Amino acid sequence: MKVSSVHSAVELCQALVQIPSENPSGSVASNGEEAIAQFVGEFLGSAGARVEYEEIAPGRPNVYGMWPIPSGATKRILFAPHLDTVTVEGMNVDPFLAKRLDGRLYGRGSSDTKGSMAAMLWALKSVDLSKLDIAVGFAGLADEEFEQLGARACAVRNMADFAIVGEPTNLDVVYTHKGTAWLEIETRGKAVHASIPETGVNAIDCMRDTLTILIERFPEICPVPPDPILGKATLSTGRIRGGSKINVVPDRCSAELDIRTLPGQESMATAIAEFLQQHQLPGIVNPIKVSAPLYTSPDNPFIRKFVALGSRLMGANWFCDAAFFVREGMPAIAIGPGSIAQAHTADEFIEIAELERGAKFFTDYLLSFDHDRIKT
Repeated sequence: MKVSSVHSAVELCQALVQIPSENPSGSVASNGEEAIAQFVGEFLGSAGARVEYEEIAPGRPNVYGMWPIPSGATKRILFAPHLDTVTVEGMNVDPFLAKRLDGRLYGRGSSDTKGSMAAMLWALKSVDLSKLDIAVGFAGLADEEFEQLGARACAVRNMADFAIVGEPTNLDVVYTHKGTAWLEIETRGKAVHASIPETGVNAIDCMRDTLTILIERFPEICPVPPDPILGKATLSTGRIRGGSKINVVPDRCSAELDIRTLPGQESMATAIAEFLQQHQLPGIVNPIKVSAPLYTSPDNPFIRKFVALGSRLMGANWFCDAAFFVREGMPAIAIGPGSIAQAHTADEFIEIAELERGAKFFTDYLLSFDHDRIKT
């Protein structure tokens, strides 16, 4: 679908879903982030923005759209959804058809987070931004679903005073969320014939012993009090790999852990490594990905405008790009139409009514900065 043939937020979401943009960290190769960035850039240009691309990895750009600063405006807000999706493996609907059925729009990314992106872009196209008392920008970010390279690159540019990260939150404001420490623990042993296991060292047994103690003692590692909104930090073992044959004592085993952290636990990966060393437990800790928790004061005036439009203040157990903006000193939240319950699912969809509500919601948010409209 061409930009010129898009006549509604729903059609825009369809066009975005029809561009495959699977994160290449998954099981398939894809250059979809580049294709969708080009489409978004063309849309931004048609809406009057100055467009810029920033390659954050080969063939993987962020796309930026910046509108002129209105007379008297001293601050800028930045709409910042991500361009990529998880892979389509295991889906039971056509991931790129963007089919409408029974009031829903189906396809990979429809909920996470092309629905948010479509609603934001349509609002930006629908409002005369020159009449606002605030400047506006847009950032389409690559690689949110893995290393968040796009958000890291964008955040250090300090492009705005407040970032609005697109995620499916039912249009509620996620002002705080947990961080994450994805870790691999590797144990090593000595391979021997399984008929004489006592002459070797079983790396799987070593891993079992390490994980048993680690899970039992986890609350003691990098302790902080439970957060009144987010609750406690959690640890989940996501994958274990080890061994080569049934009749060989394994000399290597690895386990991948998903740890959801609270503010104050940013050094969790180091704390885990130190715990294993102090207790003489087998295991080498290799960080896979670390993302900080998010907290932006709910008293922030940009947040209060969302609340005035009906948003609730929420915390989340998942993480997103917003934390990288906060780390660089820019307050940020996550918000968008659709439900996180549909993200990454085999039949991912967004309710069409919710998508339309999102476009109107972001339009109304922008118009809340129009003093002439407020006076009338």
